[in-house]
Amino acid sequence: MKLLRIETLPLWARPFFPFLHWFPRVNRGSMKADALAGLTGALVALPQGVAFATIAGMPPEYGLYAGMIPAVIAALFGSSWHLVSGPTTAASIVLFSVLSPHAEPGSAQYVSLALTLTFLVGLIQIGMGLAKLGTLVNFISHSVVTGFTAGAAILIATNQVKHFTGLEVPRGSSFIDTWSMAITHVPDILPGVFGVGLATLLLGIAVKRWLPSWPYMIVAMLGGSALAAGLTNLSGITLATVGALPDVLPPLSAPSLDAESIRAVASGVVAVTLLALTEAVSIARALAARSGQHVDGNQEFIGQGLSNLGGSFFSGYVATGSFNRSGVNYAAGAKTPIAAMLAGVFLLVLVLFVAPWAQYLPNAAMAGILFLVAWGLIDFKEIFHVLKTSRAESAILLSTFASTLFLTLEEAIIIGVLLSLSLYLSRTSKPQVRVRTPDPHSPKHKFTDAANAQECPQLRFIRIDGSLFFGATSHIREALAMQDQANPAQKHVAVVAHGINFIDLAGAHYLAEEAQRRREMGGGLYFIRIKDTVQEQMAESGALKIIGGINLFDSKTEAIEEIYQRLDHSVCATCKARIFRECGATTPALPTNLLDRLHPTQGLQI
Repeated sequence: MKLLRIETLPLWARPFFPFLHWFPRVNRGSMKADALAGLTGALVALPQGVAFATIAGMPPEYGLYAGMIPAVIAALFGSSWHLVSGPTTAASIVLFSVLSPHAEPGSAQYVSLALTLTFLVGLIQIGMGLAKLGTLVNFISHSVVTGFTAGAAILIATNQVKHFTGLEVPRGSSFIDTWSMAITHVPDILPGVFGVGLATLLLGIAVKRWLPSWPYMIVAMLGGSALAAGLTNLSGITLATVGALPDVLPPLSAPSLDAESIRAVASGVVAVTLLALTEAVSIARALAARSGQHVDGNQEFIGQGLSNLGGSFFSGYVATGSFNRSGVNYAAGAKTPIAAMLAGVFLLVLVLFVAPWAQYLPNAAMAGILFLVAWGLIDFKEIFHVLKTSRAESAILLSTFASTLFLTLEEAIIIGVLLSLSLYLSRTSKPQVRVRTPDPHSPKHKFTDAANAQECPQLRFIRIDGSLFFGATSHIREALAMQDQANPAQKHVAVVAHGINFIDLAGAHYLAEEAQRRREMGGGLYFIRIKDTVQEQMAESGALKIIGGINLFDSKTEAIEEIYQRLDHSVCATCKARIFRECGATTPALPTNLLDRLHPTQGLQI
């Protein structure tokens, strides 16, 4: 049977069939890898779901429900190959802060408000995706993603310190407090807990290195559990375990859409929506950078929206991209989104049949696995490359990294995005303005930087690379003013304009003013090889009428021949520069077509 292709669908329908993009990649080998990754992810999700639900003020089983159906829908309708959706720490904290003033955490009313909030968040996310607002994620630079990933990886490990060491770390302890306590309370570390965690970590590293075909996370988890059981039998040491979990399927539910419920959650809908989207897309891009995949921000918005919309009818509260589960999914060798879908299905099955056995899974073994995941998420090669090559990008990376450790994840992302945007605006507001001149010693009079050759005393050539918008006009004005101060006799200025891609109303008005000013000085402003789109923008603004179409030239040769006629020839008579072919006063004038044959216009380069 011939498979449906995404190209055959109308444009409006394609956002709802994204799985047609990656489905051809599915084969026997990918299914095997995805099944192992999905099973590993489901095992990791068991204790996390309960913990996140507790943070959110929801009954424990709702944390598991949020990792089932929403994970399947998000994987099916998103664009990332490795992103796994479910409950997260940040989303759970925000949910609690929004709902706790309106209802008692854990109560039926509280759960009802959570479902309502989840439904509304899903609607807004879908709307943003269909409105093509996914381009907002383009302002998250690679340095932001790298710094955020590294910081989040360390936070993952930090959150597991208490389970890895057995120390009583107070809930909500900061990064500094947690590690300070671990260092200052080394004598209080429980040897049995630390031994199981360390053994799990080392076993995972060994299997990954020497037996790469084996599912190292599952092997490490089983090995750590076996060691814990052995310690219990031999020495009577009892280690804390995940504990028995409820073995029930997610019941059907319905959000309350009455005016009172909507009013109660309205204040937090936008905040939760932006946090969930930023977290999901940032994680998706972080993993895509590692796997070489392209992430469609608009499609990810739609996938997340459908995930929360569907989750609200299957007892799931706000779900978004989970760093822990996504990191495990990628590290376990997932090939396609089927891994995330299977993770949701396996989680459902585990809850039914295996959840009671979670009481034998030690927290220390889970901590060792997550330590392994955290280490794999840090891209040391890219970090050192950025630190070595760019101060600006290094500042963004380090600021995002530090913010992730000392602030909230959403604040860290926002800070990184704002810094990236500031750097972008700084660069675009300062287009390159280079003074160029023909080299008379070159057979074809190729253009070179003015610092390397002599300039015409009356005519200056400048090349502008960048857009002329309201934020850049001041920089260009200052650059030309400095050039005029250095060479006041150069009243004629020719702009090599093929590097100008866009011009707004402010930029067009500035050019018109500059052209008028130079005419009043006895000179002129000219443009060479200006793009059609830019010329149209100048015409629409009225600037072209002031500049004059006669001052636009298609080539440098044409421009020089015409502008040379407008120079002060009394100055030319005593000039010794002789940088233009037309300057050869002792050379008999030749027909233009013959000159073109002797000096091909295509040879002139700027």
